[in-house]
Amino acid sequence: MPWHDLGLIRRALRRLPAITKTWTATSAIAGCLLATAAFAQPYPSKPIMLILPFPAGSGIDVTARLVADQLGAKLGQPVVVENKAGANGAIAATYVARSAPDGYTLFMTTNSTHSANPWLLKNISYDPINDFTPIARMGNLPFIMVVNAKLGVRTFAEFVAYARARPGKLTYATSNATGVIGAATVSRLSGLELVQVPYTSAPQAMQDMLRGDIAMMFVDYASGLPHVQAGSIIALTVTTANRSPLLPDVPSMKEVGLPEFDMNSWNAIFAPAKTPPAIVNTLNRALRAIIDDPKVREKMRQYGFDAFSSSPQELDAFVRDELEKWRKWIREAKIEPQ
Repeated sequence: MPWHDLGLIRRALRRLPAITKTWTATSAIAGCLLATAAFAQPYPSKPIMLILPFPAGSGIDVTARLVADQLGAKLGQPVVVENKAGANGAIAATYVARSAPDGYTLFMTTNSTHSANPWLLKNISYDPINDFTPIARMGNLPFIMVVNAKLGVRTFAEFVAYARARPGKLTYATSNATGVIGAATVSRLSGLELVQVPYTSAPQAMQDMLRGDIAMMFVDYASGLPHVQAGSIIALTVTTANRSPLLPDVPSMKEVGLPEFDMNSWNAIFAPAKTPPAIVNTLNRALRAIIDDPKVREKMRQYGFDAFSSSPQELDAFVRDELEKWRKWIREAKIEPQ
């Protein structure tokens, strides 16, 4: 081999470490880009979990399954409903708060977890404001005050007279925050002494009422309306100051003499805190399109649900206002945190 060829080889060998470092760095960058491209797949690229805070058969469960089917069709991925009942919804709320903020774990919930629990429970392991990203309101799930038909009362005034004549002897069922605070508020404003019987779900409480074990309860339309229509229980009033278009024949709280009582159970969808804005916007657009569909609204109305939507910003402001409102109600009802 000629001497000048050997010189070229020696110079190439001396440059080898620099060439190797450059190649290694280039390979690392390429690897990162490939990993990023693989991660940044269009959302959604897999099934989405929709977590509920109450058992199957409850009012929120019925509407959630309708929304899940519609949302899955719009996004092109299945939306699977999972019930995580317990602790007035705190178990489900904690689960979602600790989930990855990637848009694949969503939370359809009510005022129980985001308005009442911070004041009803001494120790909760989530923050209703800071641990969640608002997506969209779904609407309101109105409640009615119902009594066992076997009591023989047909109006709110008759029930008040009946209960006052039997202090400490009538029971009322509770399975959610609206039921707890509604009954406590009515008892305080009307001067009643009633005995609370807690339940894990509205359907379970309703079964005991139909058997005659419970005298009164506040129940969502979806769980109570079929039994009202059948005559098994009597609807005395809705929980709002004005009559509901879903039950136009049932008087409002204002009409039965409690104008300061105006309570509604709301329904909304959240994601864990720090969910990317692009995912939030994708979900909000899809959910608003679902709720704005007249056929969906009519179906929800049949379930006793007053459907309407919102922006994430509107939901955020609403939740903050409701948190203060429910704090006031709970303190006025003199309910001690448990």
